[in-house]
Amino acid sequence: MDNKLGAAVYEPLLSPRPQGTAEEAKRLLRLAGPIVASCVLQNVVNMASVMFVGHLGELPLAGASLATSLANVTGYSLLTGMATALDTLCGQAFGARQHHLLGVYKQRAMVVLGLACVPIALVWAYAGRILLFLRQDPEIAAEAGAYARWLIPSLAAYVPLQCHVRFLQTQSVVLPVTASSGATALCHLLVCWALVYKAGMGSKGAALSNAISYAINLVILALYVRLSSACKETWNGFSREAFKDLCRFTELALPSAMMICLEWWSFEVLVLLSGLLPNPQLETSVLSICLNTGALLYMIPLGLTYSISTRVSNELGAGQHQAAKTATKVVMYMALSEGLVISLTMTLLRNVWGYMYSNENEIVTYIAKMLPILGISFFIDGLHSSLSGVLTGCGKQKVGAAVNLGAFYLLGIPMAVLLAFIFHLNGMGLWLGIVSGSVTKLLFLVFISWSIQWDKEAVKAKDRVFSSSLPLA
Repeated sequence: MDNKLGAAVYEPLLSPRPQGTAEEAKRLLRLAGPIVASCVLQNVVNMASVMFVGHLGELPLAGASLATSLANVTGYSLLTGMATALDTLCGQAFGARQHHLLGVYKQRAMVVLGLACVPIALVWAYAGRILLFLRQDPEIAAEAGAYARWLIPSLAAYVPLQCHVRFLQTQSVVLPVTASSGATALCHLLVCWALVYKAGMGSKGAALSNAISYAINLVILALYVRLSSACKETWNGFSREAFKDLCRFTELALPSAMMICLEWWSFEVLVLLSGLLPNPQLETSVLSICLNTGALLYMIPLGLTYSISTRVSNELGAGQHQAAKTATKVVMYMALSEGLVISLTMTLLRNVWGYMYSNENEIVTYIAKMLPILGISFFIDGLHSSLSGVLTGCGKQKVGAAVNLGAFYLLGIPMAVLLAFIFHLNGMGLWLGIVSGSVTKLLFLVFISWSIQWDKEAVKAKDRVFSSSLPLA
């Protein structure tokens, strides 16, 4: 399809339509609710595997925990980030009513992400040696290496699964994703029990169960895509077009990955730094509890992030730049509201929160001191994560990646080191340093979002969609 024909198709979409804030809030909530549930349920797979291993002894638990952390940093975070390129491409194509492009983009993503799995699999295959090189305990490194090797098969299902999830979410088809995630979480408990105990595979069975559960989730969603009338126009079967323009897709996928990974990795750096503090066992335990608490609660703003990226990309693709601007304003009000409620709740429960993780008074008291800071951190993260979703909807992942690099690695982590080791604030100093990075990121994103020229972004979305639009066979 040439540019003239593309413009002719796109032109009828440019007429403005009224969009009230109440209506937009309802749309965002209808998207965010199921997405939050999906994110929580999808996290059950890795959590449950480690929990089953925990009943096998301290060494298997330490190995599985270390391997899971390594797999998240070197693999799952990268693949998840790369898949968010579909939030831009599929979302804008759906808004522009170029429905056939969604299937092409999904296949293209599977090809690129599949190629990215090759170096990831090599890292996991040699995880034991890598951990020994990093001076980890030899027994734990060997256990983690074995666990990581048995995680490699999960990549074969994880890649197409992530692509299917993005493919559906950008069409606002979220309930099937939630339902499949729930069914998978239930199946995973059974599969994990069968492999770990009945088959006698131990921790290796727990790792292999991830691959089986991801495959179950993938099969459910793949059947839905092929059989449901909701995807009749967006899925036209496999196409050789998936192997075209791979470089253009990669140019968007890599900054998409960096936008997510740079922030994700900064929190992993905190865990490493906590091991260098006085009383490292206490500091690492408390920091791990704070990270687990934050990760669970972060599912709520994450739902808003995915929702606003879908809404912005859809409206820009449709040429409705005012509607995209309205959606951005509404999601910020929502992020402010939920952030205040949860942060206040965490502060009020600070003296009892620690008992959910430990009965030791030293840990409970330390957590009580940390929770107000964690609440502030959560509030700020909720705001800037929504703005990150706006950037993704606009296709500005390179800007988002640059902001994360500057905020967390040029300011946040150096500040954390300064406060923890020079001013001797220990774990609290580490977290305050990351909070300073989060505040910096928020300020940058507010300025960038305020400067967005929405009408020009709608034109850019049109150009992106119709430059890769293909005539139907």
